[in-house]
Amino acid sequence: MDLNALRTELDGIDDQLNALFLKRMNLCAQVAAYKKEQGLPILNTGREREILSRISAQAGDELDGYARILFSTLFDLSRTYQGQLMAPESAVAEEIRSALEHTPQLFPKKAVVACQGVEGAYAQQACDKTFAFADIMYFRTWEGVFSAVQKGLCQYGVLPIENSSHGSVSGVYDLMRSFDFHIVRGVKLHISHSLMARPGTKLQDIREICSHEQAIGQCSAFLKGLPEVKVTVCENTAAAAKMVAESGRTDMAAISSPVCAGIYGLAELESGIQDTDNNYTRFIVISKEPEIYPGADHLSLMFKVGHTPGSLTRILSRFSSMGLNMTKLESRPISGADFHYMFYLDFEGSIYDEQVVKLLSELEQELELFVFLGAYSEV
Repeated sequence: MDLNALRTELDGIDDQLNALFLKRMNLCAQVAAYKKEQGLPILNTGREREILSRISAQAGDELDGYARILFSTLFDLSRTYQGQLMAPESAVAEEIRSALEHTPQLFPKKAVVACQGVEGAYAQQACDKTFAFADIMYFRTWEGVFSAVQKGLCQYGVLPIENSSHGSVSGVYDLMRSFDFHIVRGVKLHISHSLMARPGTKLQDIREICSHEQAIGQCSAFLKGLPEVKVTVCENTAAAAKMVAESGRTDMAAISSPVCAGIYGLAELESGIQDTDNNYTRFIVISKEPEIYPGADHLSLMFKVGHTPGSLTRILSRFSSMGLNMTKLESRPISGADFHYMFYLDFEGSIYDEQVVKLLSELEQELELFVFLGAYSEV
């Protein structure tokens, strides 16, 4: 047979498979109705294991693995469909519809905002880029920002989550599961670092450089050229500049934003010392209550999957099958649970698309832990 003939035969088989798939899902709907009436659970692990064992024996050694993948996927789809039919509208769907109904059409120009650090911090600059008139409350730690928003001390908080050259801000991700919050806006800020010290200090005088660990990582090439200089990590780049200004020392410098030199009366010894000029940090703006403003096309989730082979792959395949672009997948170990992870997923999609809301509802129903973090636009 030539290729065209083979493809024609495959097309015929695909048509048969699709017809059988539709018939199978129709039977699953009847099973769901029975289970709902009798109060039975959706998952029957014993039956699925029995079917997979039978299918494996029929497939033979060469195609055993492929057959298991095919039928495991069918089981996932069947359970999801049954869950949708058996359960009322999910909490996440209700939350999204309520947020869309009650959120104003315009993002606020004025707000009380929590930022980590002191005046001149990059978080403050991201805040100023987001709000025309912000009353900023500074906190020493990222935990303080989360806590202030959760307790209602501030309307919003601004937090860094990722740098284009140094990766994710893991400390922020680790705190996410400990607080109730919603992402309402994303902000991308160009980051340019300078080395600054008290006036009159020369580069050859420097014996210690302090800054935040992210900034230190972003300036690694520059610091390799100063092998005899001690590098000290502190909580914030602006706090580092302030500390140098108040130290009275002429052998100490800070890696910080150029604006901090003016704020704290320091002199720039070197400018643009980051490894690359294409250096950006993504910030998120968080709130206590869910808010979804017009134009929201970025969505963020937090979830935990079962500790079984293929469990994450089956979740991610849902997004690709719907043509949704995943832009970020971050995993963080769960404290106290050996080799179990929390996953954080960002993807592009419209919150006004009912199929997207339906997908989120399905994930909420089937995952052992699922949190919708927000739908927002990025500036």
